[in-house]
Amino acid sequence: MPSSMLGWLRGRERGARRGESGAPTLAVVGLGNPGPKYAGTRHNAGYNCVDLLADRLGARFSDKRKAAVLAEGRVEGSRVVLVKPRTFMNASGEAARYVLDRYRIAPAAMLIVLDDLDLPVGGIRMRASGGSGGHNGLNSINEHLGTNAYPRLRIGIGRPQGETISHVLTGFDAAERPAMAEAVARAADAVEAWLRNGVDYAMNHYN
Repeated sequence: MPSSMLGWLRGRERGARRGESGAPTLAVVGLGNPGPKYAGTRHNAGYNCVDLLADRLGARFSDKRKAAVLAEGRVEGSRVVLVKPRTFMNASGEAARYVLDRYRIAPAAMLIVLDDLDLPVGGIRMRASGGSGGHNGLNSINEHLGTNAYPRLRIGIGRPQGETISHVLTGFDAAERPAMAEAVARAADAVEAWLRNGVDYAMNHYN
Protein backbone atom coordinates (compact mmCIF):
# COMPACT_ATOMS: atom_id res chain seq x y z
CA MET A 1 0.00 0.00 0.00
CA PRO A 2 1.42 3.43 -0.91
CA SER A 3 2.70 5.55 1.98
CA SER A 4 0.31 8.35 0.98
CA MET A 5 -2.63 5.99 1.43
CA LEU A 6 -1.37 4.84 4.83
CA GLY A 7 -1.03 8.44 5.95
CA TRP A 8 -4.55 9.26 4.87
CA LEU A 9 -6.03 6.19 6.54
CA ARG A 10 -4.23 6.89 9.81
CA GLY A 11 -4.84 10.61 9.82
CA ARG A 12 -7.94 11.72 7.94
CA GLU A 13 -10.00 8.72 9.03
CA ARG A 14 -8.61 8.33 12.54
CA GLY A 15 -12.16 8.27 13.89
CA ALA A 16 -13.07 5.18 11.89
CA ARG A 17 -13.65 1.79 13.45
CA ARG A 18 -10.74 -0.57 12.67
CA GLY A 19 -11.00 -4.24 11.81
CA GLU A 20 -8.56 -7.07 12.40
CA SER A 21 -6.25 -5.79 9.67
CA GLY A 22 -5.98 -2.37 11.32
CA ALA A 23 -7.57 -0.69 8.31
CA PRO A 24 -10.69 1.43 8.89
CA THR A 25 -14.26 0.86 7.82
CA LEU A 26 -15.45 3.26 5.13
CA ALA A 27 -19.08 3.78 4.11
CA VAL A 28 -20.68 4.90 0.85
CA VAL A 29 -24.32 6.00 1.08
CA GLY A 30 -26.25 6.28 -2.18
CA LEU A 31 -29.33 8.46 -1.80
CA GLY A 32 -32.66 7.65 -3.43
CA ASN A 33 -36.24 6.60 -2.83
CA PRO A 34 -36.96 2.91 -2.16
CA GLY A 35 -39.34 0.73 -4.15
CA PRO A 36 -39.94 -0.14 -7.81
CA LYS A 37 -42.04 2.98 -8.35
CA TYR A 38 -38.91 5.14 -8.13
CA ALA A 39 -36.41 2.87 -9.88
CA GLY A 40 -34.72 4.71 -12.73
CA THR A 41 -35.84 8.17 -11.64
CA ARG A 42 -33.44 11.10 -11.50
CA HIS A 43 -33.59 11.26 -7.72
CA ASN A 44 -32.16 7.72 -7.55
CA ALA A 45 -28.79 8.48 -9.12
CA GLY A 46 -27.10 7.69 -5.78
CA TYR A 47 -28.80 4.28 -5.63
CA ASN A 48 -27.59 3.54 -9.16
CA CYS A 49 -24.02 4.37 -8.25
CA VAL A 50 -23.85 2.11 -5.19
CA ASP A 51 -25.56 -0.69 -7.14
CA LEU A 52 -22.74 -0.47 -9.69
CA LEU A 53 -20.15 -0.40 -6.91
CA ALA A 54 -21.70 -3.52 -5.39
CA ASP A 55 -21.33 -5.30 -8.72
CA ARG A 56 -17.69 -4.24 -8.96
CA LEU A 57 -16.90 -5.38 -5.42
CA GLY A 58 -18.88 -8.61 -5.63
CA ALA A 59 -21.09 -7.44 -2.76
CA ARG A 60 -24.80 -8.12 -2.21
CA PHE A 61 -27.42 -5.90 -0.60
CA SER A 62 -28.61 -8.62 1.75
CA ASP A 63 -28.43 -6.99 5.19
CA LYS A 64 -31.80 -5.28 5.63
CA ARG A 65 -32.19 -2.99 8.60
CA LYS A 66 -34.99 -0.59 9.54
CA ALA A 67 -33.18 2.46 8.16
CA ALA A 68 -31.11 0.96 5.33
CA VAL A 69 -30.10 -2.06 3.31
CA LEU A 70 -26.38 -2.80 3.44
CA ALA A 71 -23.74 -4.60 1.41
CA GLU A 72 -20.11 -5.16 2.38
CA GLY A 73 -16.95 -5.55 0.33
CA ARG A 74 -13.25 -4.84 0.66
CA VAL A 75 -10.89 -2.44 -1.08
CA GLU A 76 -7.17 -2.80 -0.38
CA GLY A 77 -7.85 -4.39 2.98
CA SER A 78 -10.45 -1.87 4.15
CA ARG A 79 -14.01 -2.92 4.84
CA VAL A 80 -16.38 -0.96 2.61
CA VAL A 81 -20.04 -0.68 3.60
CA LEU A 82 -22.43 0.24 0.78
CA VAL A 83 -25.70 1.75 1.95
CA LYS A 84 -29.10 2.40 0.41
CA PRO A 85 -31.52 4.17 2.78
CA ARG A 86 -34.90 2.47 3.14
CA THR A 87 -36.53 5.77 4.06
CA PHE A 88 -37.65 8.33 1.51
CA MET A 89 -35.19 10.98 0.44
CA ASN A 90 -36.18 13.61 3.00
CA ALA A 91 -35.42 11.18 5.86
CA SER A 92 -32.00 10.02 4.57
CA GLY A 93 -30.34 11.21 7.77
CA GLU A 94 -31.80 8.25 9.65
CA ALA A 95 -29.71 5.85 7.55
CA ALA A 96 -26.58 8.00 7.78
CA ARG A 97 -26.86 8.22 11.57
CA TYR A 98 -27.45 4.47 11.81
CA VAL A 99 -24.32 3.70 9.80
CA LEU A 100 -22.09 6.02 11.86
CA ASP A 101 -23.39 4.53 15.10
CA ARG A 102 -23.30 0.89 14.03
CA TYR A 103 -19.77 0.98 12.63
CA ARG A 104 -18.49 3.66 15.02
CA ILE A 105 -17.01 5.77 12.24
CA ALA A 106 -16.54 9.52 11.90
CA PRO A 107 -18.50 11.56 9.30
CA ALA A 108 -15.30 11.96 7.25
CA ALA A 109 -15.31 8.17 6.72
CA MET A 110 -18.73 8.29 5.03
CA LEU A 111 -19.23 9.44 1.44
CA ILE A 112 -22.72 10.50 0.33
CA VAL A 113 -23.63 10.02 -3.36
CA LEU A 114 -26.61 12.04 -4.58
CA ASP A 115 -28.31 13.67 -7.54
CA ASP A 116 -27.80 17.36 -8.31
CA LEU A 117 -30.08 19.73 -10.21
CA ASP A 118 -27.38 22.34 -10.74
CA LEU A 119 -25.07 20.02 -12.68
CA PRO A 120 -25.90 19.07 -16.26
CA VAL A 121 -26.81 15.48 -17.02
CA GLY A 122 -23.51 13.61 -17.12
CA GLY A 123 -21.56 15.92 -14.78
CA ILE A 124 -20.14 14.86 -11.43
CA ARG A 125 -18.52 16.82 -8.60
CA MET A 126 -16.95 15.75 -5.32
CA ARG A 127 -16.52 17.95 -2.26
CA ALA A 128 -15.04 17.28 1.18
CA SER A 129 -17.87 19.17 2.95
CA GLY A 130 -20.28 22.02 2.32
CA GLY A 131 -23.88 23.16 2.29
CA SER A 132 -26.88 21.18 1.16
CA GLY A 133 -27.70 23.31 -1.88
CA GLY A 134 -31.34 22.82 -0.92
CA HIS A 135 -31.17 19.03 -1.38
CA ASN A 136 -33.64 17.40 1.01
CA GLY A 137 -31.46 14.33 1.51
CA LEU A 138 -28.49 16.42 2.62
CA ASN A 139 -30.73 18.60 4.79
CA SER A 140 -31.84 15.48 6.64
CA ILE A 141 -28.28 14.16 7.00
CA ASN A 142 -27.04 17.52 8.31
CA GLU A 143 -29.83 17.52 10.88
CA HIS A 144 -29.20 13.98 12.13
CA LEU A 145 -25.41 14.29 12.18
CA GLY A 146 -25.23 17.86 13.46
CA THR A 147 -22.55 18.65 10.89
CA ASN A 148 -21.98 19.06 7.15
CA ALA A 149 -18.32 18.01 7.42
CA TYR A 150 -18.57 14.80 5.40
CA PRO A 151 -17.63 14.16 1.76
CA ARG A 152 -20.28 14.09 -0.94
CA LEU A 153 -20.33 13.22 -4.63
CA ARG A 154 -22.97 14.88 -6.78
CA ILE A 155 -24.25 13.40 -10.06
CA GLY A 156 -25.88 15.89 -12.42
CA ILE A 157 -29.50 15.35 -13.42
CA GLY A 158 -30.08 18.76 -15.03
CA ARG A 159 -32.44 21.54 -13.95
CA PRO A 160 -35.91 21.59 -15.52
CA GLN A 161 -37.61 24.58 -17.08
CA GLY A 162 -40.73 23.72 -15.14
CA GLU A 163 -41.59 22.18 -11.76
CA THR A 164 -38.73 20.57 -9.82
CA ILE A 165 -40.51 17.79 -7.90
CA SER A 166 -41.97 16.14 -10.99
CA HIS A 167 -38.58 16.46 -12.70
CA VAL A 168 -36.61 14.56 -10.04
CA LEU A 169 -39.26 11.82 -9.88
CA THR A 170 -39.22 11.10 -13.61
CA GLY A 171 -36.75 9.07 -15.64
CA PHE A 172 -34.24 10.14 -18.26
CA ASP A 173 -35.23 10.45 -21.89
CA ALA A 174 -33.53 8.45 -24.61
CA ALA A 175 -31.12 11.25 -25.50
CA GLU A 176 -29.96 11.57 -21.87
CA ARG A 177 -29.48 7.91 -21.00
CA PRO A 178 -26.01 7.38 -22.52
CA ALA A 179 -24.61 10.44 -20.72
CA MET A 180 -26.22 9.36 -17.47
CA ALA A 181 -24.86 5.82 -17.72
CA GLU A 182 -21.40 7.27 -18.32
CA ALA A 183 -21.82 9.64 -15.35
CA VAL A 184 -22.79 6.82 -12.99
CA ALA A 185 -19.78 4.78 -14.13
CA ARG A 186 -17.48 7.76 -13.68
CA ALA A 187 -19.02 8.44 -10.27
CA ALA A 188 -18.26 4.86 -9.26
CA ASP A 189 -14.67 5.39 -10.43
CA ALA A 190 -14.48 8.52 -8.26
CA VAL A 191 -15.80 6.63 -5.24
CA GLU A 192 -13.15 3.96 -5.72
CA ALA A 193 -10.50 6.70 -5.92
CA TRP A 194 -11.81 8.11 -2.63
CA LEU A 195 -11.70 4.68 -1.02
CA ARG A 196 -8.11 4.10 -2.09
CA ASN A 197 -6.56 7.57 -1.92
CA GLY A 198 -8.84 10.00 -0.07
CA VAL A 199 -11.01 12.95 -0.96
CA ASP A 200 -8.30 15.35 -2.19
CA TYR A 201 -7.04 12.81 -4.71
CA ALA A 202 -10.58 12.05 -5.91
CA MET A 203 -11.43 15.75 -6.30
CA ASN A 204 -8.24 16.44 -8.23
CA HIS A 205 -8.84 13.59 -10.66
CA TYR A 206 -12.62 13.61 -11.14
CA ASN A 207 -13.91 17.17 -10.69
